[in-house]
Amino acid sequence: MDIKRVIVIVLDSVGAGEAEDAVDYGDWGANTLLHTLQYNPKLRLPHFENFGLRGVVLNENGNYVSSYGRFREQSEGKDSISGHWEMMGVILTKAFPTYPNGFPKEVIGKFENLTGEKALGNKPASGTEIIKEYYEEHKKTGNPIVYTSADSVFQIAAHTDVIPLEGLYKMCEIARTRVCIGEHEVARVIARPFIGTPHAGFTRTADRRDYAIKPPYKTMLDKVKDSGKSVVGIGKIHDLFAGEGLTESLHTENNLDGIARTIEQIKKDYEGIIFTNLVEFDASWGHRRNVKAYGNGLKEVDERLPAIVGAMKESDILIFTADHGCDPTFKAHTDHTREFVPLIVYGKHINHNVNLGLRSSFADISATIAEIFSIPKINGESFLKLVYK
Repeated sequence: MDIKRVIVIVLDSVGAGEAEDAVDYGDWGANTLLHTLQYNPKLRLPHFENFGLRGVVLNENGNYVSSYGRFREQSEGKDSISGHWEMMGVILTKAFPTYPNGFPKEVIGKFENLTGEKALGNKPASGTEIIKEYYEEHKKTGNPIVYTSADSVFQIAAHTDVIPLEGLYKMCEIARTRVCIGEHEVARVIARPFIGTPHAGFTRTADRRDYAIKPPYKTMLDKVKDSGKSVVGIGKIHDLFAGEGLTESLHTENNLDGIARTIEQIKKDYEGIIFTNLVEFDASWGHRRNVKAYGNGLKEVDERLPAIVGAMKESDILIFTADHGCDPTFKAHTDHTREFVPLIVYGKHINHNVNLGLRSSFADISATIAEIFSIPKINGESFLKLVYK
């Protein structure tokens, strides 16, 4: 039976061991999956283990129902955009600009002149910490909190009672189209609305919005869409691709919501791609170095695997992977970690227990999709013949 639909689920930041060049990124010793399992010794992931998790993490042989392996990233950087773009065939040879000392005067000055607001903060920081640090001044002055990280991002945080969502989004649009351009064209401008009080604590809301740059050329999403098939993005896929190549976009509140929406789409009858990002691993637990919550998140997904599999049709293929690492036990910093990422391939007609080894690029997913739908590939090498019966 021919494959008619590819389901790609990205476990955002669930890396599978330090990459060869991890030392260049200050990430030597990182291993998101292994360390999460080690620091949660009572954690059991029976369905993922049946899918080959031990083969991914430990290269351990077993009687797995899936094919499994790992990817290395060819693109420069360790951010969500470069990771997701590479999955869909775009390999970046130059990293996006980052600002370890905050944004230069010409960037902040331009932002302040165009928005009429003074930027508070302007430094690399944890989003939750910089909100605590500048909240009182933010509340008093009405000015936005601007910060970055080790990633190529221009982030604007605002309490919804101080700056309504419309105002925050407008500032982000200005930053995206008129400030962060040219040599300062960051990968993403991110709106970070939050609620709460110093006494009760602050919570970043689900109204986050990412303003990403467009891919430099057509991705496999575009090519599949142009062939007349459906391409459904779930979670922050729309934001990472600036809406390009999608026939439908579904934003989500959390991982479980993302899984629920994915299952809803799997139950429908159409050809093409379902592309899901489960962001909580990264945004809620990885950056905050909460290894217990990270483990619980893996358990939540593991518990939903039977429902995902049960919804699949004979002609579906399921791919689990990640876009980078964010080791919740890593102490050198609280940013992403440069790691290999897992590859798990399952389907009713997919070979069991095939070790795909260490693949040379995330773009192998794109090449595999190209072979499935008889579309010219962009980059990467297909693994279809290795896994398809």
